[in-house]
Amino acid sequence: MPDTVTERAPQSKDGGTAPSATFGFVKLVVGELEPMLDFYGRVLGLVAVQTIDTPEMTEKILRKPGQEAGAGLILYRHKDGREITLGNAYGPVGFYVRDVDAAFAHAVAAGATPHREPWDSGNLRVAFVLDPEGREIELVSVRR
Repeated sequence: MPDTVTERAPQSKDGGTAPSATFGFVKLVVGELEPMLDFYGRVLGLVAVQTIDTPEMTEKILRKPGQEAGAGLILYRHKDGREITLGNAYGPVGFYVRDVDAAFAHAVAAGATPHREPWDSGNLRVAFVLDPEGREIELVSVRR
């Protein structure tokens, strides 16, 4: 969706080049796994493509249907019953959508809390909602 710019990897202080890296995922620690899995499925069309389950935790790796590789969203739940807090040292999880207004309305109808109504910013249309556990989701569309 957005235009991309190819740049050279930065050099470290010793003159070496940083290793190549590809963005892989964002991991959200959730209080309740199944309701959050349902929410992200209904609101953004994401499906669990893999489950990692150990005695200590469960992770659900989410992607768009048919997407076998690339960036994903991981929902992670501790099994020891610990309380989680959101804190304030993070930004929103952003998703590109075709129609911000429709995605915003759909998210709210599916249980999201409106956070910032859709607005225009240059060639972008942007809105924010909060998921049922209070995490900020940014919805963005690019107008050409």
